[in-house]
Amino acid sequence: MNYYLILKSIHVVAIISWMVGLLYLPRLFVYHVENINSESSEVFKLMEKRLMKIIMNPAMIITWITGLWMSSFLVSSSNIPPMWLSVKLGCVLILSGYHGFLSKCRKDFEQNRNQKSSKFFRIINEIPTILLIIIVILVIFKPA
Repeated sequence: MNYYLILKSIHVVAIISWMVGLLYLPRLFVYHVENINSESSEVFKLMEKRLMKIIMNPAMIITWITGLWMSSFLVSSSNIPPMWLSVKLGCVLILSGYHGFLSKCRKDFEQNRNQKSSKFFRIINEIPTILLIIIVILVIFKPA
């Protein structure tokens, strides 16, 4: 049995789950801002919390663990990671920082302290898409 392919499969599923959350949570924030003083505000708080705690956090952790584990196979022979892998890891670090930012925004909503507009959340919702495109190109083409 090829354990590397199993690891890679788990990694891809975790990435998909994490990306879904990174793309969906800011959309929830848009709707939350537009319904901040309504009954649905509490429903949004619950949805946001569950998305973050049940899907996004575990998916990010599994993505990191499996990604670093697979990277160890690439780096073990030369002790120097290929340039594409270093850039990819940088992009994943940015995604992780974005995840942390969304977590802070969620807590602001939970405590009724949000100061950001729906337009802000619409704009930042493009960040993970751009990084995903860069990461996929790096992984597929592995440029020098």
